[in-house]
Amino acid sequence: MQETHSTDRASALMDAIGSRQAVIGVMGLGYVGIPLALAAVKNGHKVIGFDIDATRVEKINRGESLIKHIPAAVMVEAVKGGFTATADFALLSEPDAILICVPTPLTRHREPDLTFVKNTARVVAERLRPGQLIVLESTTYPGTTEEVVRPILESSGLRSGRDFYLAYSPEREDPGNTEFDATAIPKVVGGEGPDALALAEALYRSLFARTVPVSSTRMAEAVKLTENIFRAVNIALVNELKLVYDAMGIDIWEVIEAAKTKPFGYMPFYPGPGLGGHCIPIDPFYLTWKAREFDVATRLIELAGEINTRMPTHVVERVVAALDRHLGKGLTQSNILLLGLAYKKNVDDTRESPSLRLFDLIEARGGSVDYHDPFIPVIPRTREHIGLAGRRSVPLDPERVRGYDAVLIATDHDDIDYRAIVADAKLVVDTRNACARAGVFGPKIVKA
Repeated sequence: MQETHSTDRASALMDAIGSRQAVIGVMGLGYVGIPLALAAVKNGHKVIGFDIDATRVEKINRGESLIKHIPAAVMVEAVKGGFTATADFALLSEPDAILICVPTPLTRHREPDLTFVKNTARVVAERLRPGQLIVLESTTYPGTTEEVVRPILESSGLRSGRDFYLAYSPEREDPGNTEFDATAIPKVVGGEGPDALALAEALYRSLFARTVPVSSTRMAEAVKLTENIFRAVNIALVNELKLVYDAMGIDIWEVIEAAKTKPFGYMPFYPGPGLGGHCIPIDPFYLTWKAREFDVATRLIELAGEINTRMPTHVVERVVAALDRHLGKGLTQSNILLLGLAYKKNVDDTRESPSLRLFDLIEARGGSVDYHDPFIPVIPRTREHIGLAGRRSVPLDPERVRGYDAVLIATDHDDIDYRAIVADAKLVVDTRNACARAGVFGPKIVKA
């Protein structure tokens, strides 16, 4: 009889998804949650977005955009089309499917911090009802859905696969990337049992152009980690090559441009001042932590993490050497303009940005730092850089630029006039090859 009830519930939810009668709940209205909610509304679903930030909720319901690359007009249209945001978690019993998109940061000791996932699962468990589909989208180590989320949800007295359905589908957002519409990126889906997989796949098939079903939630979790570890390791490799080639007087950027003409066996990755964003600096450590449980060494992944983490220190050393060589000054007496605070160009996202680390390192050595970023007028509060919160972007006018001892290009936003920067600055330290790509060269430019 229980199996019949479960089959009936799954069939009813499948019908609701197919007819667009299913209500979708999205928990966490940030860089992942908002685009997901918009995709659901666009494809005919009613969406309830949940967030603990009441101010964010109010802005969304007014149709305001909280993410730079999402126009306000799109938000207004979504609200008209059935997107409602709320901070009232008592409403969690209303959605037929709940998609969890909350942060999964690291602790100070670089261990997984699942606080947000656990707290969210507890809140869902309090309102969980038979027939709901719960999908975790947050990046995490293999086993999280099964070992962490499921027991919390089952503390409600309901059982996965019998009363509710549990799945994992990793987000693949790339903020600022205009080449790929989010819904055009294939969606990997893993479920706990055939019903959960079928339901999750049906839901995401109604939002995305293609779904990629895998055999389990662990498999789907591993897919996401593999994608980002691949990038982290290759970025570490090219960062290390940059150090070696610098010592030899070889320009790594010219090397990469020539190497990428090979039509097979090579994929270009680019060096920089360090890693940023929520995924690449964090995800590898989720796997290295979990691997210890199985007594497996992850030496290559850990070494890549060390190389990438050291890059801001290398950049500051290059600034010190450049100031001494070109201006005969030490960092302690110098004023530095940090150009770009976002972790990547053309976005308003500072999560794990190496620019924040550069800020701290320079000021710790006695330098004075201002910053300019057209997308980040005020530095938001972060757990690791509390002292920087509230500082404001300075104007980028010629007289001001001439007043700094050096301009440090940390983020290569497209709408910066690098030719003017080089013309006005006493010294430019470029971590992104922005000047060369703008066709600007000269003795006052130092690559780092």
